[in-house]
Amino acid sequence: MGEPYRETRLYFGTERPDGRGAVGEGEFMRFLGREITPAFPEGLTVHDGYGQWRGKDGTSIRETSYEVVLLYPEKDADERSARIERIRQTYEDHYQQDSVGRSDDKVTAGF
Repeated sequence: MGEPYRETRLYFGTERPDGRGAVGEGEFMRFLGREITPAFPEGLTVHDGYGQWRGKDGTSIRETSYEVVLLYPEKDADERSARIERIRQTYEDHYQQDSVGRSDDKVTAGF
C-alpha cells in the first residue's frame, strides 16, 4: 500500500511577450536547479511538452512547455503549497509569463 500524498503538476510556458525568444532548455534547467530543486529536494519529474494558451488579447499561443510533477506528503500540503506559489510567481516575474498552470490531486504513493 502507500501513504496519502499530494501530486502537484506545474505547467511552464516558454514564449515571452517581449519578442526576446523563448525560454531555452538551458535557462529552464537553471531555473529548475535554482528555484524548484531546493524547494523539493526529495525529487521531482520533468516532462517536455508542447502547449497552447490563449493570451490576454485573445490570440492563441503555441509553445514548447515543461511539466514538473511534485509529490509530497498530504500532511505537508499547506507548507508545500506556499513553496509552489513562490516558484510560480518567480517564474512569471522573471520570464514575463501570464501564468504558470497548476493542478493538484490527492494520491496514494509508496517509495
